Amino acid sequence: MTKEFKRYTITAALPYTNGPIHIGHLAGVYVPSDIYARYLRLQGHDVAFICGSDEHGVPITIKAKKEGVTPQDIVDKYHAIIKASFEEFGITFDNYSRTSAKIHHDTASGFFRTLYDNDKFIEEVTEQLYDAEANQFLADRFVIGTCPKCGNEESYGDQCENCGTSHNATDLINPKSAITGAIPTLKQTKHWFLPLDQYEDFLKEWILKNHKKDWKPNVYGQCKSWIDDGLRPRAVTRDLDWGIPVPVPGGEGKVLYVWFDAPIGYISATKEWAEREGKDWEPYWKDEGTKLVHFIGKDNIVFHCIIFPSMLKAEGSYILPENVPANEFLNLEGNKLSTSKNWAVWLPDYLQDFPNQQDVLRYALTANAPETKDNDFTWKDFQARNNNELVAIFGNFINRVVVLTNKYYDGIVPEAGDFTEVDQETLTALQAYPSVISSSIERYRFREAGQELMNIARLGNKYLADEEPWKIIKDDEARTKTIMFVALQIANALATLSEPFLPFTSAKLKTILSVTSSGLETSWNDVSLKTILLPSGHQIGKAELLFSKIEDEAIQKQIDKLLDSKKANEAANAVVDPQKEAITYEDFSKLDMRVGTILSAEKMPKTKKLLVLKVDTGIDVRTIVSGIAESFTAEEVVGKRVTVLVNLAPRALRGVESEGMILMTETPEGKLVFVNPDDANTKNGLSIS
Repeated sequence: MTKEFKRYTITAALPYTNGPIHIGHLAGVYVPSDIYARYLRLQGHDVAFICGSDEHGVPITIKAKKEGVTPQDIVDKYHAIIKASFEEFGITFDNYSRTSAKIHHDTASGFFRTLYDNDKFIEEVTEQLYDAEANQFLADRFVIGTCPKCGNEESYGDQCENCGTSHNATDLINPKSAITGAIPTLKQTKHWFLPLDQYEDFLKEWILKNHKKDWKPNVYGQCKSWIDDGLRPRAVTRDLDWGIPVPVPGGEGKVLYVWFDAPIGYISATKEWAEREGKDWEPYWKDEGTKLVHFIGKDNIVFHCIIFPSMLKAEGSYILPENVPANEFLNLEGNKLSTSKNWAVWLPDYLQDFPNQQDVLRYALTANAPETKDNDFTWKDFQARNNNELVAIFGNFINRVVVLTNKYYDGIVPEAGDFTEVDQETLTALQAYPSVISSSIERYRFREAGQELMNIARLGNKYLADEEPWKIIKDDEARTKTIMFVALQIANALATLSEPFLPFTSAKLKTILSVTSSGLETSWNDVSLKTILLPSGHQIGKAELLFSKIEDEAIQKQIDKLLDSKKANEAANAVVDPQKEAITYEDFSKLDMRVGTILSAEKMPKTKKLLVLKVDTGIDVRTIVSGIAESFTAEEVVGKRVTVLVNLAPRALRGVESEGMILMTETPEGKLVFVNPDDANTKNGLSIS
């Protein structure tokens, strides 16, 4: 029997404030959680949808070091960007807070102190990795090395982004400091640990027995693997100067571990919201009648399913999550999303490049959501989802219904006659959709739910195509009125049921149908229970396009932007040949380099790379064989001014004696170019030595 809940606390993973939001974040966490929250509100439930900026992570201090600013500067900048992006994109958090807020510092410190006072921690002096050059202990993200599980050579000290395994920095093979690149040493330091091994029995009972059928296989499987491997104490403090100070004696110079601090941010953000709204926050976290759901990405499973529940259990007064629906990763154009390589679609950029098209991205990410496996976002698929589904199916149906209603009846919903068997079947099918979509949403199958929504538009299109009101009106006006009446009921159902998935479209459609202003807005359950959703005599508005076709040029612009990022990253990370053995000035002075002009050029027969050049060096005209034919044609090099090494010993190449060398170099993009001094400052025959 399904348990009934009095209220819902929904949390979305706190994003690090070291950069903007990208589509991987949206697909993995924020779009599905927003669909769920909007759906519950439409059902009339009491919902607290909570999120906020995670401002104490080591990536923030790394970003600050790179930009030469303070960590506070970084979090202030990106908190504002992230919050504004979420609002413009239509993510309806009841509260979006930040972990630098005083209420969070107080809440996290109080939580730690409660566990400390009740002897829930163990205190140990252990050896931690230490960078002598930087004169500091290395927190997890300040260490890079080889993952002991999968062999990824760029694993972080807390987690491998390749295989998702969580570990300690000291577990890494061949660790090095991300600050200086130095090989760290081990140095003793004191920390407080949460003894996870003491919570194994609790976790086995709670997860392995109680939630096997409820949780996603990827979540259950990762939790089982962790528990089966045996849990070990986990440090909850770090030797850092950025974060929440450890609030007990001996904690000087130390801060709370970000993965102890961050999930408490859900609680502090709820407190902040409740205080603002005049509510009591405690029922949302301490009442068994509340359903707590964490929306996260798969890299956060262990923290939300093992560590945070153990913290809550240790404290003793909090409820535990009913479900933790974690998505897999979203790739981009066949490659893993990478913020450091700028291989991403950033939300602020999307909102600028595709104004008023938030729902198109929401729909594309939902239709291709990485719910059970990693999926790939491509701009071509994004375009196809818009043009072939939103425009051609959803938008086409609504446009036909509204245009015909205005054409035949001046926008007034007509009086229906007797329903035919087809009419009854269509309306019965329509009434079944709310429960079908609800079932998918409540099982966290948002991709499935979104396609069921689109099936309503398909139902409407098929109904109109089969009944052909534009033909029947010539001979049977009464039948045409009934057809249009039924079609308008489908349109109004779409306006209601699309709200969780396409909120901007839903609002626009409600305006077109004039249901909000006239008090005729339909509830989710009305669609299931009522045949008449839009009464006869109701005046609707004029037709407006819900979606616009996205042209090839707009898509190619986005693809080109990604390719430019790829080229720039490849150039920045190009392997440079090591410096050759040092020479003396006397060695260098032996080189005789002169600026010359290519007088003629021809391709050497039966070769791909060689051009035979005649070059005026200022002291003579000589033959030089150069391997540049794959980069230049013979015709385009004639007249080029070039730098020539003229005292290189002659060498026979394919029977032609080459009497020097043309000096070349490569651009950062790998293009071969001539070394050509500024013509204004050189003249033919100038010796560079």
